[in-house]
Amino acid sequence: MKASQTIISTLRDAPSDAVIASHKLMIRAGLIRKLGNGLYTYLPFGLRAFRKVENIIREELDNAGFSEIKPTVVVPGDLWKESGRWETMGNEMLRVKTRGGQDMVVSPTAEEAFTALFRDNLTSYKQLPIIAYQINTKYRDEIRPRYGVMRGREFVMMDGYSFDADQKSLDESYNKWAKAYRRLFKRMGINTIPVRADTGAMGGSGSEEFMVESEIGDNTLILCPKCGYAANVEKASCALDEAKDINGNPQQPATAAIEKVSCPGVESIAQMEAFFKMSAQQFIKVLIYKVYNCGIDLPKAPGSKNGENFVAVAIRGDLDVNETKLAAVLKASGAELAEESDVVTYSGAPHGFVGPVNVTKIALVADLSVMIKKEDGTFDVCVHDAVTGGGEKDVDFKHVEPGRDFTPFMTADVRTVKAGDICPECGSEFYTKKGNELGHIFKLGDKYTKSMHVTFLDENGKNQTPIMGCYGIGLDRTLASIIEEHHDDDGIIWTMSTAPYQVVIVPVKYDGAMKEAADTIYNELTAMGVDVLLDDRNERPGVKFKDADLIGYPIRIVVGDKNLPNVELKERASKETTLVPVADVAKQVHGIVNKAMAELNS
Repeated sequence: MKASQTIISTLRDAPSDAVIASHKLMIRAGLIRKLGNGLYTYLPFGLRAFRKVENIIREELDNAGFSEIKPTVVVPGDLWKESGRWETMGNEMLRVKTRGGQDMVVSPTAEEAFTALFRDNLTSYKQLPIIAYQINTKYRDEIRPRYGVMRGREFVMMDGYSFDADQKSLDESYNKWAKAYRRLFKRMGINTIPVRADTGAMGGSGSEEFMVESEIGDNTLILCPKCGYAANVEKASCALDEAKDINGNPQQPATAAIEKVSCPGVESIAQMEAFFKMSAQQFIKVLIYKVYNCGIDLPKAPGSKNGENFVAVAIRGDLDVNETKLAAVLKASGAELAEESDVVTYSGAPHGFVGPVNVTKIALVADLSVMIKKEDGTFDVCVHDAVTGGGEKDVDFKHVEPGRDFTPFMTADVRTVKAGDICPECGSEFYTKKGNELGHIFKLGDKYTKSMHVTFLDENGKNQTPIMGCYGIGLDRTLASIIEEHHDDDGIIWTMSTAPYQVVIVPVKYDGAMKEAADTIYNELTAMGVDVLLDDRNERPGVKFKDADLIGYPIRIVVGDKNLPNVELKERASKETTLVPVADVAKQVHGIVNKAMAELNS
């Protein structure tokens, strides 16, 4: 391709709303342009790089034996009503109506569509497993789209789904996908961190996210430096640590009765530490949460609406509740702190003075840092002789003993893990990184196949329900992440497999001997199958050089009359420039390209 035949639209400065490297550079290099809030158009160079990402994904999935299909982007709302997610997906899902009044959905994800597609064709166990994928447009009405294509409203995703006869088959399908993910990300030159993850609104059990480290990452990764344990903070667990008193000694069970203490204005844990002169590990704080579409049989909070319920959560004073883990424990679609009026209604006190002793209207969930329910129904108590909220404003209780003074409805791990906590697998201290999710794989189980009545006949002629896996990669986010990982102050440094063009030829002036040499090199590289751009624009050399660095071609060849019959050869990631004869440069460049591709594909 010649530059005069395409669109090069570089900018000196990035727009003010671009705050991360990939957003700034994609705009400045002319890869994308903003059409609306969270809506971006790919220009020719951006689309070429995008297609290379797409093709790598497609090649690896096809090589793994998966089948590509193309469902519609707009799907009937009735399918979402069948699965039960019509009410639970929230405002991110764009709902529309046809002129005839039929509810439709602009797909935010495709579990329902794939389940419906294969439901009508599945009859026998002999057809299983079915493994299929699509690469298609999605829409989620993000409340705060940001970071360019990293978090847009419209985006392209690869969605894959497996339908399996049993758990063993699902495990095999899941492992095939995990292997394909590792290979395709390596081919792109992205260093990913696979982590354990929450399944969220998709449902299911086993789950793994493929993360890239990022200073502006939406996710906190909990990592062990010794054994390789890695998890999203929404899923991470840690070893239980022994609660200590203010002197660092193990706590002793309370022998005194509960004592009521007046403490006006003492609401925060820090204020309590100063007032009681005790360690935060001797406090039990209780928070009231509103939960949505709870999947376990909780006592119903009086006066709560359909689909909503309230729970109290007790946790050690120095720790925080993880709302995602709480929702997962309750098999709920979401959990959030209750409004102050609801807190008072269900606990008798405002937040800060809520305690476990007086919670009787709603279920109490105790974190494992407070107490652990054993199989025989008794409890191992972890916090002794505690201070808690007293169940009325400006009142706390002293000498509260879990198990003696209150009994929770259930105990569960709802603690937010942080740096310094102890790895449950090897005992080392965790550290944290920020990351962005590129891909996610789930073991969905029968969440969708059961609700949407999918069955097959097994070997004995009996109806069975298949179980599913779900596998996704965000293509736009992946493209942006390549740039996040591979750039410098001058611009993008594309990996050889994803560059819009692998080589740029820059004649100082596209005329005379320089034109003849540039054309010769261009034709030779094209014949060798190298993606090459000839910058034949009538621009100053400095402009062409700046654009070459900004756009990030892996290899640059400069043709100048001072060096002929030699040309300058420079790799984007290197500071070194070499002189190579015109007759030899195409062959040498072809070797550099092939070597780089071989390393990525190994």
